[in-house]
Amino acid sequence: MPAGHGLRSRTRDLFSRPFRKKGYIPLSTYLRTYRIGDYVDIKVNGAVHKGMPHKFYHGRTGRVWNVTKRAIGVEVNKQVGNRIIRKRIHVRVEHVQPSRCTEDFKLRVKQNDQLKAEAKARGEVISTKRQPEGPKPGFMVEGATIETFTPIPYDVVNDLKGGY
Repeated sequence: MPAGHGLRSRTRDLFSRPFRKKGYIPLSTYLRTYRIGDYVDIKVNGAVHKGMPHKFYHGRTGRVWNVTKRAIGVEVNKQVGNRIIRKRIHVRVEHVQPSRCTEDFKLRVKQNDQLKAEAKARGEVISTKRQPEGPKPGFMVEGATIETFTPIPYDVVNDLKGGY
């Protein structure tokens, strides 16, 4: 019998709850506040069937463009053929979690502002651009001795007799 092409086909493991994470959904899932412009990760909770996104969006990161009473409008990029389309979908809060994709960037901005303030106090102008890690410095190997290896000739006759 051929495989089906339904809405939830091939999601047996994809939508299953993780080990020791079955049961009731924590209250913090519902108490989180999402604002327009926030980055969120779409992670489908198989226990909640309402407001569930299509399996394509599972594991995708998008940006919040709308907030309703029980759901969040998320804008996700989707490659269709040779173009990338911005898809706007509504997903219930159970299937969404705040993304950590901008954490490093925000931390870097904070550190750069601090460095600029310190440099301004000293009366200097500094560059906060990231520089690629250059090549490692060279060094001379000292106290190394050169040893030459030569292969032992293979003797077929002795090998067949059972060794030397």
